[in-house]
Amino acid sequence: MPDSDIKKIVHIHLPVNEPFKTTLTAGNHEVISDEPPEVDGGTDQGPDPYDLLLMSLGTCTAMTMKMYARRKKWPIEDIYIEMRHNKSHAEDCADCEAASSKIDKIEKEIIIKGELDQQQMDKLLEISKKCPVHRTLIGEINIQSFLAE
Repeated sequence: MPDSDIKKIVHIHLPVNEPFKTTLTAGNHEVISDEPPEVDGGTDQGPDPYDLLLMSLGTCTAMTMKMYARRKKWPIEDIYIEMRHNKSHAEDCADCEAASSKIDKIEKEIIIKGELDQQQMDKLLEISKKCPVHRTLIGEINIQSFLAE
């Protein structure tokens, strides 16, 4: 089956008795998401949605670099990535109150341990930008929402 035909399916459940604590299920795996206490009703029992987004991008980045290094038989030991996200007003916005005037900024600070030369490190940085989640986030995304009965 071609990759374009494969659908990833996850289930999200926010029960009536929870303000924000949400259960996310992917196959046999379960994760809890929540809002921090600063959000009225948040109990900080799990990462918030943006934490999950950063975790997804960071994980995909680390795995993609590791796969590439293994294929090349490069002596990579550990990969550490610190992810940061913020929204900043577009410097040249005419209407800075509009939601579209804020630009999402994600930073990936990558530390790679291993006996690698500068050329290998530069190649791994290039590869880090080619992980599937990175490519999805910078590409055109068509999100279809609908109510089920």
